[in-house]
This record gives sequence, structure tokens and C-alpha cells, in this order.
Amino acid sequence: MDIEYQEGYTRNSRGIQLFTCRWLPFSSPKALVFLCHGYGMECSASMKGCGTRLACAGYAVIGIDYEGHGRSRGARCYIKKFSNIVNDCSYFFKSVCDQEEYKDKARFLYGESMGGAVALLIHKKDPTYWNGAVLVAPMCKISEKLKPHPLVVNMLTRIEEIIPKWKIVPTKDVIDSAFKDPIKREEVRNNKLIYQDKPRLKTALEMLRTSMSLEDTLNEVTLPFFVLHGEADIVTDPGVSRALYEQAGSKDKTFKLYPGMWHALTSGEPDHNIETVFSDIFSWLEKRTVDFSSSNGDHTFFNTTTTTTATVGPVHQNPPTSEHPSEIIEVDKQQQKTRTHGRYLCGWKGKQMHHHSAM
Repeated sequence: MDIEYQEGYTRNSRGIQLFTCRWLPFSSPKALVFLCHGYGMECSASMKGCGTRLACAGYAVIGIDYEGHGRSRGARCYIKKFSNIVNDCSYFFKSVCDQEEYKDKARFLYGESMGGAVALLIHKKDPTYWNGAVLVAPMCKISEKLKPHPLVVNMLTRIEEIIPKWKIVPTKDVIDSAFKDPIKREEVRNNKLIYQDKPRLKTALEMLRTSMSLEDTLNEVTLPFFVLHGEADIVTDPGVSRALYEQAGSKDKTFKLYPGMWHALTSGEPDHNIETVFSDIFSWLEKRTVDFSSSNGDHTFFNTTTTTTATVGPVHQNPPTSEHPSEIIEVDKQQQKTRTHGRYLCGWKGKQMHHHSAM
């Protein structure tokens, strides 16, 4: 399918210019998908594959670079308040939904890594507005393996307003651990729009606080969602996605674990794995889009052509229930590669008080 790619800018409430982009089918889109990228990342290049695939499947895909990220203005990767990111995305996304040609379309959020937290918080601002969310390896809970001591947090909090932008948080190069395919890994490393320096002090604390807040309120997540995670992910904790699935108040929720896959499910795996992941995403979106169209009296449905490859390992599917209507969990321990696991912060793996850059 032919698609159109557009770029533009918008200003947030603080007067900062933010970069936006869209991948659009030439025909009327079947639904809207809004991209929330990960920490240090951006939309136009690093999520091009995602935007292109979804647009070719008939969806209008809209992305925005957070303040200080990608092509947006602001101090590089400085998050003064995490709520600023959430508010900026929510306002811009809703402004697109309000456009005349999109008012009758289903609205889906799509978040990767830290973008998963952004998507969940956008939903919590207006719980009945969104029709669903796709969450890829989301950062939404602190692992039990690493909860920073309150004294450490208190000490850093005392100095965060003195040196908020200092790049003093120890970090490791996460790209080697996130992107399995070596060619794709180098493409990411050579993308100058991606932040690969140490996290700033206030940025790290804001992400910590956000994760702690989300962890305490996972039961308040009520929208339909599909959470995907690589079983061999050593950047974010697959157990975090399982906790989201188990604790969320959503009646329509799906969790899928991919044996042997790493963190960057949609951009860092070999092509056949990426095809498998997107086939699952398309199937999930199509079902909810059709349900939305049916409930609104629209009987003109679209056929989506996707490439489906055989998955590795057995699939365990629970029978539908009112609480868990569509749980899917894939596990194949023998296929999982042995990799060194660290400890976690904000759902991210690493040594104590370490953050990873570029995701």
C-alpha cells in the first residue's frame, strides 16, 4: 500500500517547539495509532519501521518527539517534570483526534520502553478516551530486585534543584543489550538524534518517581491493552509486564512473552522475528478496530494482509474469562539464550542507581 509521510512542528504550553511526524495511508485510515517513544529515542528514524508497517496496514500513525528528544527543542534529554511529557503528548494527540476527518476513528496508544509509561499516564488522564494501547517492553514498575534505599533517594533529592542537569548518573551502553541484530544495532548507534550520554540527575529522579507511582496504581489501568516482552530482555524486566497484566483493572488485556527475543522487539530483532511481532500487533489492533466500528454502526471493514511466521516454542492460551479474556503467554526455556542479568531500576536492569541511556 502506498503511504504518505509528513513532518511538522507544534508548540507546547511552555513555548517549546516539538517535532511531529505522521505516516498516513492514502485511503481513509481504519484507526489512529499514536507513538510514544522510549527514553533518549525519537520517532522519525528509530520508529520509521513501526510507522511504515502500521500505515501500510491501513492505520494513520502519529508521532511526537518529547521535549529535549530527537528534533524537538529543549535541553538534550532533560526531563524537568515527567508530567510535562505526558501533558504535551496528550494535548497534541487529542488535537489530532479532534480533526474532522478523524473524529469517528478508533484511537490507540503505542508505547515502547519508557514510552509505555507515557502511554499509561496519558490513559490515566482521561480513562475513557482511548480505545486501547500496545505496550512494547514497557517501563511501568520498579523490580523487587532493586528498590533504591530511601536515604539514597533523599540525598539525591536534596541536590536535584542545585545541579538538575548534571550528567552524573552512572550508565552503561544499552544498545548492545537491546538490539540483537548487529546491522540494526549499528544503525541505531549511528543515529545522531538518539541521546547516548549519561542521564541527567533530575531526569533519573523523575523516571524513578514515575515508576514508583505507576507501580502503586497499576490497578487503575482500565483500557484494553496488549503488552509484549522479549523473554531474554535484559534492559527492562519481563516480570514488570507480567505484573501490569496481573494487576491492571482492564477487562480486555493480553500479555505475550517472546522466547529468545531481546528488548527492541520491533526494531532490533532479525526480520523474521519482527514480522512475528507485528503480525501479533496487527491481529490485536484489527480485532479492536472492528469491534469499535461495529459498535458505531460502521460495517465497512478493512482487510489487513500480514506476514505470519511460525513462533518458537509452545503457546499456552488460557480459556476466556470475564477477568482475563485474552491472555497469551509464550515460554520456551530451552530456546532462551543465556545472558548476564543485572539488577533493576524503574523496571530497567542494571547495577544499583544505574540508568541505561538510549531507550
